Amino acid sequence: MSVLGSRADDVVVEEGFEREGGVLGRAHRALSVGIVSVVFLIAFEATAVGTAMPVAARELDGVARYAFAFSGFFTTSLFGMVLAGQWADRRGPLAALTTGIGSFAAGLVIAGTARTMWVFILGRAVQGLGGGLVIVALYVVVGRAYPERLRPAIMAAFAAGWVVPSIVGPLASGAVTEQLGWRWVFLGIPVLVVPPLALALPQIRRRASGPVDADAAAAPLDRRRIRLALGIALGAGLVQYAAQDLRPFSLLPGAAGAALLVPAVLGLLPRGTYRAARGLPSVVLLRGVCAGSFIAAESFVPLMLVTQRGLSPTLAGLSLAAGGGTWALGSWLQSRPRLAPYRERLMTAGMVLVTAALATAPSVLLPAVPAWIVAVVWAFGCLGMGLVISSTSVLLLRLSAPEEAGANSAALQISDALSNALLLAAAGAAFAALGGGTAAHPAAFAVVFLAMAVVALAGVWVTTRCGNGTRPAAGRATTTAS
Repeated sequence: MSVLGSRADDVVVEEGFEREGGVLGRAHRALSVGIVSVVFLIAFEATAVGTAMPVAARELDGVARYAFAFSGFFTTSLFGMVLAGQWADRRGPLAALTTGIGSFAAGLVIAGTARTMWVFILGRAVQGLGGGLVIVALYVVVGRAYPERLRPAIMAAFAAGWVVPSIVGPLASGAVTEQLGWRWVFLGIPVLVVPPLALALPQIRRRASGPVDADAAAAPLDRRRIRLALGIALGAGLVQYAAQDLRPFSLLPGAAGAALLVPAVLGLLPRGTYRAARGLPSVVLLRGVCAGSFIAAESFVPLMLVTQRGLSPTLAGLSLAAGGGTWALGSWLQSRPRLAPYRERLMTAGMVLVTAALATAPSVLLPAVPAWIVAVVWAFGCLGMGLVISSTSVLLLRLSAPEEAGANSAALQISDALSNALLLAAAGAAFAALGGGTAAHPAAFAVVFLAMAVVALAGVWVTTRCGNGTRPAAGRATTTAS
C-alpha cells in the first residue's frame, strides 16, 4: 500500500509508523484528530445519558415510557445505518456524515428542551437516526482516507476515544444533572462538536468525498434495501416492546416483530452470515456474537454485585471501570504492525478471554469468592473485546470492495446493534422467568452469564473462519441474502 507524500518525507519510527504517514503525521493529523474527537463526544453522550435519563423521565412524568427513550434511539439508528451505507457508497460519506451529525445534534436539542415525555422520545429517535448515519459514514471515511496499514491504528484510536467517557461520563453527567439540571447533559454536546467538525470536514472533502463509481452515483437508492431497513427497525422495536411486557398480549407484537425482522436481517447481512461462511460473512457474524454476548451479560454485573454481595451502586459500577482501559489496550495491541500477520489468532485469543470472563463472573455468587474478582475477570474480558471488535472492523474494510464499503459497514453495525438488543432481551426474559425480577435469585444470574458464555464459545469457532475470505471483485454484491 503506497503512502501519501514523497518518500523523502517518510521517516520510519518504532513499530513501523511514520511521522509523515502515520495517523498523527502531517498528512492525516487534522482528519484523525477531528474524527476521533467526534467519536469521543458521541461516546461521552452515550455514557452520560444513562445518569440523566431517570431524572428526565421523572420530571416529564414519563417513567412508564422510560424504555421507549432507549428503544426509540435504537430502532431509528438501525434505519440510519442502512441508509448511510447506500448513501456513502453512491455519493461518498461526506453528506451522510454531515447529515448524521446535524440529526444527532438536533435530537439532543429536541430532547433537552422537551416539555413532555413523547417529545423527549422523539428527540431520542432523531438522535438515533443521526448516530446510525455517523458510525457507518466514519467507517467509509476510514476505508477511503487511510491506507490499509493505518486502519488498525485509527480503529484503536476510536476504541481509545471511549475510555475517558466510560469512566468520567457518568460522574460528569451526575454533577451536571445535580448542579445545572438534566437538560444541560443534552444541550451541551451540540456546541462542543463544532470544533472537531471544522478540522475533519475539509479533510474528508479532499480525501473521501464523491462516489467511487460514476455509474453508481447516478443510480437511485435501492428501494428494496430501504424497505428492509424499515422492516428491521420496526421489527426490532416490536420485539423490544414485547420483551419489556411479558404478558400473553405481548406475543402478538413479538410475533409481528419477528415476522418483519427475520427477512429484513437475511436481506441486509452478507450471504452466508448465519452459516458462518468463510471471510466477510463470518466477520459480520463474529461482531454480533462477541458484542451481543458480552454487553448483555455486562448489564447484569452491577445488579448482581448490589443484590447478591451487598455492594453500593458506586462500588458495583467501579468494578467495570478498569475494563475501559483494557479494552483500549486490546485495540492498541491489534494495531501493532508486528502482530498484523497473526490477526486471526488474536481474535481467537480475544474470544477465549471473553468466554472465560463470562463463565467466571458468576463465581461471586458463592460467598467464599471475593467480590473484587469480578473487576479482575471483567478487565480480561474487555481486553478480549478490544482485540476482537477492532479486528472485525479492520477485516471488514480489507474484505470489502471500495464501492461496497458502506453497505458492508452497515451490515457490521446492524449485526452489533441487533445482537445487543436481542440477546439482552432474551437474557432479561430468562432472568425474570427464573425469579430475578422479584427476589433476585442467584440461579437467575448464573443462567444469564453461563448462557452468554455458551454464545461467546461459539464465537471462538467463528474466529477460525474469518481470515480465509478474499476481497470481492469490484461491482460484485456482497450483501445479498441467500
